Amino acid sequence: MDWENQPHPFRFYREIPEPTMPPNQLIHEKSPYLLQHAHNPVDWHPWCAETFARAKAENKLIFLSIGYATCHWCHVMEKESFEDEETAGYLNDTFVCIKVDREERPDIDAVYMAACQMVTGSGGWPLSIFMTPDKKPFFAATYLPKRSRIGRAGLIDICLQVKKIWETQKQKIEESAGSIAASLDRAFAFDAADGLDVSVLDQTYQQVKQGFDPQHGGFESAPKFPSPHRLLFLLRCYHRNGDSNALEMVQKTLTAMRLGGIWDHVGFGFHRYSTDAKWLLPHFEKMLYDQALIATAYLEAYQISKNPLYAATAQDIFTYVLRDMTATEGAFYSAEDADSEGEEGKFYVWTTTEFRRILADENAQRWETILRLSPEGNFIDEASRKKTGANILHLTASLAKWAQKLGLPEAQLEKEWNRIRGQLFDERKKRINPLKDDKILTDWNGLMIAALALGARVLNRPEYESAARKAAEFILSKMRDKNGRLFHRFRDGQLAVQAHAADYAFLVNGLLSLYQTTTDQTYADKAAALQKKMNQDFWDDEKGGFFTTANNSTDLPVRPKELYDGAIPSANSVAFFNLVHFSSLTSDAQWESLAQAQLRAFAGTVKSQPQAFTYFLCALDLLLQPGRENE
Repeated sequence: MDWENQPHPFRFYREIPEPTMPPNQLIHEKSPYLLQHAHNPVDWHPWCAETFARAKAENKLIFLSIGYATCHWCHVMEKESFEDEETAGYLNDTFVCIKVDREERPDIDAVYMAACQMVTGSGGWPLSIFMTPDKKPFFAATYLPKRSRIGRAGLIDICLQVKKIWETQKQKIEESAGSIAASLDRAFAFDAADGLDVSVLDQTYQQVKQGFDPQHGGFESAPKFPSPHRLLFLLRCYHRNGDSNALEMVQKTLTAMRLGGIWDHVGFGFHRYSTDAKWLLPHFEKMLYDQALIATAYLEAYQISKNPLYAATAQDIFTYVLRDMTATEGAFYSAEDADSEGEEGKFYVWTTTEFRRILADENAQRWETILRLSPEGNFIDEASRKKTGANILHLTASLAKWAQKLGLPEAQLEKEWNRIRGQLFDERKKRINPLKDDKILTDWNGLMIAALALGARVLNRPEYESAARKAAEFILSKMRDKNGRLFHRFRDGQLAVQAHAADYAFLVNGLLSLYQTTTDQTYADKAAALQKKMNQDFWDDEKGGFFTTANNSTDLPVRPKELYDGAIPSANSVAFFNLVHFSSLTSDAQWESLAQAQLRAFAGTVKSQPQAFTYFLCALDLLLQPGRENE
């Protein structure tokens, strides 16, 4: 279960009340998520050697809370427990409390999310980890209420129980922690095999097909995620075998997403996921990585189908990103929140009264019908499950079909909608904006650079190429050390966090896409240089594949290695694609040799459950059919 899964001194948008508590140790941080918690009565500390030394000196356990700035359920837990002085008192008495931004430290999140999944069978954010001072977890959960409720333990009760056991039966906690820690390595172990052939692509296609929702598009039931890497895999299946069903699944999904409430019909961009099966009720946060990956899926689908809706959607995504998510220097911000004024979605929804007041013309009723507005609303409060009177704008059919149904010229209806959308956009600008997480992440910027570069060559839009170039220049000039090694995060003039494997893999992918668009050899050379550094710092010499962290990283109990293609493809999947791409671009056999070694390192695991690794299999498709990268 995913429990989320301009002007302000901190430079991000949010209505923040005047602090009533003195700051804790997070006040010195740059992460917007950590700064959100800097005035909690919980005595939060950052993840650092000094914090763990303090826990050992005081013989205290650790409470580790991991989340991110735009996470709705993280806000819920903060308001309910971390801003509450009673709960904070118990936490401070029992633990040394550490707060981590998972977007700044995905390596920490990976290790302890694996522990949570081992202990509970599921995961999500906020992630709550209870561990010993030597970083070994003994209990894990996601969202926790202040007090115990039916089926869910409360924070205060956990504090009381843990303190008693630690003081009287310390060995029980140490034994549990030792057992979990001993098993953590297995969470990042993969089965090798000689290799994979086209049969695994066919097997995966059948699995994806079985999970497809023929009524609403997308895969599985609610909550429903865009899963763009599955769509990219299906497009490659269509290329490979000409199966029209593969293309139809992609088209059904992309059209339904574009018409649904998961799409911001007023300001553009996709919300993170839909809480229902119909793409109507989103969690409203907008993530940079979603915009990049979804735009890529629309562009590739447009290349095949020539459906103008797909080209228009990709352009609208880029309009949103370049308008609202781009720093002056050219790099891209990370996310926008779901909440404003303490309510999820308030910035995005409309009552019929507001709608009629804004339009104030005879066409209001027509557009209420087209956009599915009603006085009782269609936005259902997640906690009460009741309608709120607010409406999420969405369409049940394209404007072309509405024009036909209404007996109007399509051009007239389109012109009307553009005028009305502009009125709604201007009105919405008067509202209090959700928080904009303005930190710059190398990996997510790499994804957007790749998407913009693809958009430039598919849609013949040179401004997209210019934006991709500018972002790449910022990362390459501002987010590397003197030895050419990358940093992960930049914010408010500060570089921080040694780069992870995903930073290298995603940026290399973006530079290769720029090379394809521009034919500028400089981008290919810079991509190759970064790939060589990645090989040097992250490659597993014993078992193959890339670790998440560099070989000089020592602050985690295990060294993670990831392959699963979740909301974002894994670093190993993208690196595999890059290596195959390098081998096809050059005559250097070392690239293909390394790609084959990476394939062997993961082949057994991929073969056992291939649907979990669809981006990895996109690279396999390229390996088995050279030349595809130029299509």
